[in-house]
Amino acid sequence: MASREVSFIVDDEYKAWIENIKNRIKYSQIKASVKVNHEMLDLYWDIGRDIAAKQKNAKWGEAFLATMSKDLRKTFPNMSGFSVQNLKSIRYWYKFYNSDENGLQPVSQMELIEKIIKSIPWGHNQRIMYKCKNIAEALFYAQKTMDNGWSRTVLEHQIDSGLYNRQGKAITNFQLKLPEPQSDLAEQTLKNPYNFDFLALREKYDEKELEDALINQITQFLLELGTGFSYVGRQIHLHVGESDFYMDLLFYHVRLHCYVVVELKTEKFKPEFAGKLNFYVTAVNKQIKTEQDNPTIGILICKDKDDVVAEYALDDISQPIGIAEYELTKVLREEFKSSLPTVEEIENELSE
Repeated sequence: MASREVSFIVDDEYKAWIENIKNRIKYSQIKASVKVNHEMLDLYWDIGRDIAAKQKNAKWGEAFLATMSKDLRKTFPNMSGFSVQNLKSIRYWYKFYNSDENGLQPVSQMELIEKIIKSIPWGHNQRIMYKCKNIAEALFYAQKTMDNGWSRTVLEHQIDSGLYNRQGKAITNFQLKLPEPQSDLAEQTLKNPYNFDFLALREKYDEKELEDALINQITQFLLELGTGFSYVGRQIHLHVGESDFYMDLLFYHVRLHCYVVVELKTEKFKPEFAGKLNFYVTAVNKQIKTEQDNPTIGILICKDKDDVVAEYALDDISQPIGIAEYELTKVLREEFKSSLPTVEEIENELSE
């Protein structure tokens, strides 16, 4: 007589244990994938170096790459990456980081460069080397890809939007108001200018329309703000004393471990804007922040600013605040805001 299988009761202990097993398997898969990627890029690096040396010393022309591609694909039919175009990319990759134009790097620096670029996928490396102007910019995006796990699409967006030239360029008082290393990290979190070209606004828009548009495009807005921002809400109510106030936008930054108050201004910066944001940051610290959170920071994003005026305005501000501009080159002329008539227009047409 066959023995009956006793059913297993899934309890909390089992759930925790199996979740741990799953995480270990996933981690193992990631480690294996990273190892395979690193070994492949090691091979590509060596091939790129050999191709560059042969073409320099033996004076072999471009035609030999077609012969090389044919021979490698014949011997290794199941391996991809040996097309003529990819061999050219492999050569360019090696020469980009070793060319006289970019400046020859000392051995220790070259080892660090190799470690960084071999830690991201080949597709990411291709986009970086073809889009970046120099090694410093390329390493910036390679390191950001490692730190944030960017997909190729996100990486391309960040390069095309000029993150390298914008990050850490806002005017702030973080070095005076925040302890290290939070001050450095917070400073690098801000950009100047922010690019809002993913919005479609009429030519004469106001702050409410800008806020509405950003929230309607919250995914793009968070991407532009940068890694670590988590959206909490808009027009957050604060009751202070006998008065009511409403903050434009509130975020939480998971790496800085703090709340971030964002105020939007569709005009040029004025000193009183910093005072109002300082008040909001103080109120968040007193009413929302917990003991586990770091000090709240404020970001004022305005249409334009005079840097000297902004620096003066922050001189006596008690809270950590950054001031940045935004760019919005795509606006709709008033007559093209909507192709549909308003209710008032329909009523007027009927009355006539």
